[in-house]
Amino acid sequence: MKITTPSLITKIIRKITSPLNSVPLMDRWLVAQILPPMLFAISAFTVISLSVGVMFDLIRKIVEYGLPLFTAIKVIFYSLPSFLVLSFPMAVLLSTLLSYGKLSANSELLALKSLGITTTRIIAPAIAVSIFMTCLTFYFNDNLVPASNKLAESTLRSGIGSSFNSEKGKNNIMFSRKGSRIQSSTNKPSKTNTFLTHIFYASRFEKNMMKGVTVLDFSRDDIRQILTAKSATFDTENSSWIFKEGSIVSIDSVGQTTNVQFQQYIYPFVEGPLDLAKVPKDASDMTLKQALEAERIYKKIGNLKEIRRMQVRIQEKFTFPCACLVFGLIGSSLGSKSNLRSSKSQGFGLSVILILIYYILSFVFSSFGVQGLLTPIIATWLPVFISLGGGCYLLRKSSL
Repeated sequence: MKITTPSLITKIIRKITSPLNSVPLMDRWLVAQILPPMLFAISAFTVISLSVGVMFDLIRKIVEYGLPLFTAIKVIFYSLPSFLVLSFPMAVLLSTLLSYGKLSANSELLALKSLGITTTRIIAPAIAVSIFMTCLTFYFNDNLVPASNKLAESTLRSGIGSSFNSEKGKNNIMFSRKGSRIQSSTNKPSKTNTFLTHIFYASRFEKNMMKGVTVLDFSRDDIRQILTAKSATFDTENSSWIFKEGSIVSIDSVGQTTNVQFQQYIYPFVEGPLDLAKVPKDASDMTLKQALEAERIYKKIGNLKEIRRMQVRIQEKFTFPCACLVFGLIGSSLGSKSNLRSSKSQGFGLSVILILIYYILSFVFSSFGVQGLLTPIIATWLPVFISLGGGCYLLRKSSL
């Protein structure tokens, strides 16, 4: 008898599929029921959000500013990750609600329960898919979205060109510094008290240059200085600022003033204003690392409101992806109820209502965190735990 050995391709296929074969058949079957409606939901929600958020605005720019069509398509492509992360949680909710609702309507879940399989075990594949989507959302939101948003913005600006005011910059940069003041009697810093020593203000920052700069210097207890300049750049090697075309007004303790004009003046000061100016305006354009750095800068300045806002946004980097887990639990628990007969239209409508409730709750509590009514951790995580508690309650009701 001749024994034939399997071909190399057959061996590779078996090696690839062997981990899948170790997954129980019921789990593979349930996941297969979830994936098609999930792909449909991701596509539907992404197209809707893209149309509202980007396409209509791009059409207006094509007509009014002559934006090339190919450039507009590139902008849509680069904007895609930011809308995908919005679609993922909503798609998890709709897909689990539809798939388990269909299985319940066809009495397939009832058949599984008649075999002694609990509802918790039945929705376990949905929870596993939700956890995977949570991790995927976190990866997209922290790695792809900030970079793709910058590419979309730069592509749009280059496509519009000079016909549209698109200079990248930041307005009204204000940096304050606290420390010890130099005593006039000893000419040494005070070791006991901490005072506001400097206020650095720039009307605009662009291309690594501060414009319309004013610096108030309170570092000495006997002299106050007001430095104004048209522009300023930071010299990294010498850790100082180079001011151009300005003046210095000094006021001594008896009220006498001196005014000195200059074309260029080197002023030793920290790099803090430059760091502050480079902080992105929107936390969605930051990675987690950049958000932590922004928090450090705001703590250095002492801006309590911005510190709280950034701490809330840092926590939202984690809580936003958790919406996939929340919606997966709620959708599968609702769908597995024996008395639910969910059509696609009913499932879509119910999903929209649940999504609105969750995000309104998250927005309200986040506002509480920014205002200081709640700590950032409680403000951002409380809606997640409330929703998970509601999901567990629905799961318990569906198990009865």
